[in-house]
Amino acid sequence: MTSETIEARARKAGIVPVLTIEDPAHAVPLAKALIAGGLDVLEVTLRTPAALDAIRAVADAGLDCVIGAGTILSADDAARARDAGSEFLVTPGTPARLWSALRSVGIPTLPGIATATEAMTALDEGFSLLKCFPAEQSGGAGFLKALSAPLPEARFMPTGGIRQDTMARYLCLPNVVAVGGSWLASGGDLGTGNFAAIEARARDSFSTAREART
Repeated sequence: MTSETIEARARKAGIVPVLTIEDPAHAVPLAKALIAGGLDVLEVTLRTPAALDAIRAVADAGLDCVIGAGTILSADDAARARDAGSEFLVTPGTPARLWSALRSVGIPTLPGIATATEAMTALDEGFSLLKCFPAEQSGGAGFLKALSAPLPEARFMPTGGIRQDTMARYLCLPNVVAVGGSWLASGGDLGTGNFAAIEARARDSFSTAREART
């Protein structure tokens, strides 16, 4: 899948759920609930031992979604996530040692940035679709709006501290493709298998995102 296709689907959804999955058995029903709610670009963070198995389960299920991996910290993380079926990668930040691995891994990557200098470095390295993390703590929507004039080619998926009631301030910016949302799948709902609640939350968030874009 190309980076252009992923970007187009993420822009249409407006929100990319950022998922921390403890049990691989939750992965497919969770993905189905989010897709039913209109959110079909999913990021599974590599923060749990179950993450790679969860990505593999979704990738093997043949669902109409784009599955990716977040919290990529090393070249080994990138390779393992790709081999598990990830269609894109996301880093929280991008030290110099990662650039070569991100260019050679063979799937689209959103390098993490938190400053103008880091965004300029990412552009110099050949990446124009970037993650801004932690978004709220790094200046929020005002920061990304300020970057639009000097760095017009950069597009962002801000993540970190964004909520359903604050995402509109990001989504109204032309250089924001989508926001990363961790509020969509709570540990409580996953633990009890309350996927109906997750679907309803996704549907409501998707509606809010669409309103913010009009």
